Amino acid sequence: MLRILLITGLAVIPVYFLYKGNPPPLPDLNLNEWWGPEELKMLQDKSIRPFKVNFSNVMIEDLRKRLKRRREYVPPLEGVGFEYGFNSGQTERWLRYWAKKYPFEEREKFLNRFQQYKTNIQGLDIHFLWVKPDISKDVETVPLLLLHGWPGSVREFYETIPHLTAVSEDRDYCIEVIAPSLAGFGFSDAAVRQGMGTAQMSVVMRNLMRRLGFEKFYVQGGDWGSIIGGHIATLFPQDVLGFHTNMPLTSSSSSFLVPLIGAIYPSLLFKPNEVERMYPLKDFYSMIMEELGYFHLHATKPDTIGIALTDSPAGLLVYILQIFSAWTCREDTARADGGLNLHFPKEQLIDNIMLYWAPNSINTAIRLYAETFSKKHLETKLDEIPTPVPTWLLQTKHELLYQSPLVTKFKFNNILNVTVLNEGGHFVALELPEVFADDVIRAVGEFRKWNKRNEKAEL
Repeated sequence: MLRILLITGLAVIPVYFLYKGNPPPLPDLNLNEWWGPEELKMLQDKSIRPFKVNFSNVMIEDLRKRLKRRREYVPPLEGVGFEYGFNSGQTERWLRYWAKKYPFEEREKFLNRFQQYKTNIQGLDIHFLWVKPDISKDVETVPLLLLHGWPGSVREFYETIPHLTAVSEDRDYCIEVIAPSLAGFGFSDAAVRQGMGTAQMSVVMRNLMRRLGFEKFYVQGGDWGSIIGGHIATLFPQDVLGFHTNMPLTSSSSSFLVPLIGAIYPSLLFKPNEVERMYPLKDFYSMIMEELGYFHLHATKPDTIGIALTDSPAGLLVYILQIFSAWTCREDTARADGGLNLHFPKEQLIDNIMLYWAPNSINTAIRLYAETFSKKHLETKLDEIPTPVPTWLLQTKHELLYQSPLVTKFKFNNILNVTVLNEGGHFVALELPEVFADDVIRAVGEFRKWNKRNEKAEL
């Protein structure tokens, strides 16, 4: 008993002081910082212009020639799946599908099924989907800012948007979705100078919502979208009515210290299902070393790998699909095909890759890592600053970067619910679109109740 009390004390005291510590002040960000070419500053077009995806014949023919004009790949080791990365024995059929069977015209029409627009925010033309429900005048419409990450894109949301925007007699509101391509991703312009990390990206996204007429809105994000959404909730809590994330993750000091303390006696701090996901720590850190090699490269030398991925569609495909395999279900990396066909149709995965290839955005997209993990950006300490915005966590079974709500609560003080799934991975909106949408809709309903109880003005 004495041993248990001692261990409990060692665990609780540091946690107590973590909670009691004074957070750093909000960073002083320029809310109108110009990221485009200086010569266009006086010519900014603030209109909201319709946009359509266009796979030009010139681009398609160039792509097919590149896919055909390639060297023979080194065969994989005997008995190997995706443990060494993308299995080269699978490469031929993927490239052949992309070059000969992927229906470019049909997929272009699919990608244009929702209304899309561009508008210039702080010097950058930002591309976004804007999907409104078909409703009567008696039903309130609420805006949801839907944010993607890397190596995903707005393509992740196409199957879930119809569920999100569906009309239901069970509720007195409907959701309209605004899903932008992050700056430098997809068909959105990239910054022309250094400094656009996730903090600056959050300002651009908030200003986009203001441009569209939304002074208050809900936010949902996964991957980079989770980080950026968390920043918006931190910097503009008066604007955000609720934050839903399927990758609850903070990188504050508590996120490292609490799991270390918990390792002494995990069941004292964490629930059994959390212990299973977090420990032993050696397995977690082994996974980090094995799966996050790309992260170090992006954060230090994005333009080196960016040139290779820009020049080679084969390289781009295997680079992205290997991550889809490992992040959807890491156990599938033991399979020769990486388990990709178990979770996604081929056209879905190639659609997503096309949103990097067609606009030539892979290099500018991965620069976000270098900008966010620069010394200057880390000094904003945004993950150390708590936010009162009501928050809802969705945790999938196979999310690699699992974080206990006990840790997440240091950052998000008002966690209303934690939905724990026994299925799904990192790309849950694409993999389980209806499950994802149902959880977001439920969260918005609870956010509305919370805001009413706490006298926080809704729309």
